[in-house]
Amino acid sequence: MFLRIDLSKNLQYDRLTHLILKKVIQKDSNCIDVGCHKGEILNDFIHLAPKGKHFAFEPIPYMFENLEKKFEGKAKIFPFALSNEKGESTFQIVKNAPAFSGLKNRRYSDIKNPEIEQIRVEINKLDDIISKETIIDLIKIDVEGGEFDVIRGGIELIKRDKPIIIFECGVGSSDFYGVSAKDFYELITKEIDLKIYTLKAFANSKKPLNEKEFEYFFQTNKEYYFVASSK
Repeated sequence: MFLRIDLSKNLQYDRLTHLILKKVIQKDSNCIDVGCHKGEILNDFIHLAPKGKHFAFEPIPYMFENLEKKFEGKAKIFPFALSNEKGESTFQIVKNAPAFSGLKNRRYSDIKNPEIEQIRVEINKLDDIISKETIIDLIKIDVEGGEFDVIRGGIELIKRDKPIIIFECGVGSSDFYGVSAKDFYELITKEIDLKIYTLKAFANSKKPLNEKEFEYFFQTNKEYYFVASSK
């Protein structure tokens, strides 16, 4: 079993994400975009929370440079790949499908002849970057399988502020980092004390997922974007 990208599903996720952001972000909310890519979500942060402080992380050099120019004076952009440790690491840029780039190789089932360029990047922890005086209201994480490690590296911030987290995970990406559905579920629901929802359920104020439901979605990729929230 591996992650297959359904383009119509991705469009649905884009619309649901936008609805959720409009629902939860206030004018002074502080937000973080991990895996900022071209900055679509960061642009929503700035539009919906013009009085907030916003932070974004993008380790692909040309994308980082474009983001710095585009959001100069509006957000703080970092060229780091976030994880649960500090140092340096190899990073796999998928040149003909940059959205699939990440710290580790993964299965590229929907890309014909992926062109991989390996570079060195600095890795860092969210807890070591964001000031304890800055209360974070929302974090979006899309890093092609490394989401669990990003959360681990920001565990102090997340336990303290209990932000809403929009994140991707599932077989085909997360498992290449040695992470299971049980690992994710226990970290978020037991250690951090948040609930997990599908995007659609959260947008429509429906019930959160139990462990069995979450594992089903994780293993089958029937859903691969989720919301973690204290509400």
